[in-house]
Formats: sequence, C-alpha cells, structure tokens
Amino acid sequence: MKLITAIIKPFKLDDVREALSEIGITGITMTEVKGFGRQKGHTEFYRGAEYVVDFLPKVKLEIAVDDAMLEKAMQTIQESANTGRIGDGKIFVSALPEVIRIRTAEKGVDAI
Repeated sequence: MKLITAIIKPFKLDDVREALSEIGITGITMTEVKGFGRQKGHTEFYRGAEYVVDFLPKVKLEIAVDDAMLEKAMQTIQESANTGRIGDGKIFVSALPEVIRIRTAEKGVDAI
C-alpha cells in the first residue's frame, strides 16, 4: 500500500476529486494549506498599501491506495490538476506499512 500526498491549486480540487472517483478511489483527505515553491509568492495591494504574500493557498490531498492503483491514481491526479502554469503542485508517494479501520478493525487493503 502507498500514501499519495498531492499539493494542488485550490480551484482544481473538484476536478481531481471527480477524476479519482471515476477510477474507483473513494477515500480522500483534504487539508487547506499554504506554501510556495518556484512561484515565490506575489505582491498584492490592499487599501492602497502593498503587501508581499509569501505563502500561497494550496490544497493537500492524502490518498491511501493499493500498489496496483498507484500509477493510475498518480496519472489521474497529474492530468486533472494540470494547468500548464507554474505552481500546479507536486505529488509525493510514501510507503504505507499498515492501515486499520477503527470501526471494524479491518486491516491492510480491506481497511482502505
């Protein structure tokens, strides 16, 4: 099993969620986060004053998948989150040695 962590632009969340649902992935955890990479923030004006916004709003998705679904899930996220512009995000993959469903005590793939 693997844990996919994807950092994407907030307005692409619905596109990614729908695309993952179409390939059979039903469980996603979403967190609103802030960060920057190559974008390095931007400048905004508020009431005539200039402000530097270093951290940009992003969405962090965490998805537990079986090894057989890993490539398809990563491809789906990449395609549905892509705008072709800087700041589209990143996908990280981590090993997931164990998963336990709290309600039923199911373990492993059955718990996903």
